[in-house]
Amino acid sequence: MSKGTPLDDLLCRTELFATLGNDDRAACADAFRAVHFEAGHVLFLAGDRGDRAYLVENGLVRLTLATAGGRELNVRVAGPGDMIGEIAVLDSGPRSADATALTDVTAYAIKATSLTALFHERPGMAQSVIALLCKRLRATTAQMEGIALHRIEVRLARFLLEQLGTRPASSSIGRVPLELGYSQGELARLVGASRPKLNVALGVLEKTGAIKRTSDRLFCDREALTLLVEGHGD
Repeated sequence: MSKGTPLDDLLCRTELFATLGNDDRAACADAFRAVHFEAGHVLFLAGDRGDRAYLVENGLVRLTLATAGGRELNVRVAGPGDMIGEIAVLDSGPRSADATALTDVTAYAIKATSLTALFHERPGMAQSVIALLCKRLRATTAQMEGIALHRIEVRLARFLLEQLGTRPASSSIGRVPLELGYSQGELARLVGASRPKLNVALGVLEKTGAIKRTSDRLFCDREALTLLVEGHGD
């Protein structure tokens, strides 16, 4: 694989591979194979053997957990540049969540045997793997803390800020457009709330000027969302 290909560009935006040298990243890219999933396809279920990991190129994949009471908890929604299924591949354990395509998905798959071989053959991957696992742990801790300690509108504001990342504001309205790509029900589960409570929280954010809603997207005021999180997060 030559530098500058779509897969190389994708790996450069992926936390597990971004810090690798060009030779190491090229070796990793050679082990990936393109795959496609239609919306609704189940990539894997919790408890399955982790035989491969996936790097999302386009589309959205929902990761969920089923509780003992039969409820479904959304862990996260993976989008372009995100890896899924890598934990079970790295520790040879069972899948820890269900993964379902929310939209049509194009991705790259890497077999567990290939990733394990790369990990042993390419010492530079060790630090990247450690950093990835630490980030996953911190994100899970922050998610659980947010659900336990913060009001729904604060949790929603934090989630929207994470989704905005470094996206630029629209020059015409001064807000950042955000198309989530999934339903309000999905969003409610991601922030640990019911759909009616999510609607109330969206109304609160809109009333404060932090967001503006249209039929298919949100327009977010990054500064207003940040002030909400920092000023009312306890």
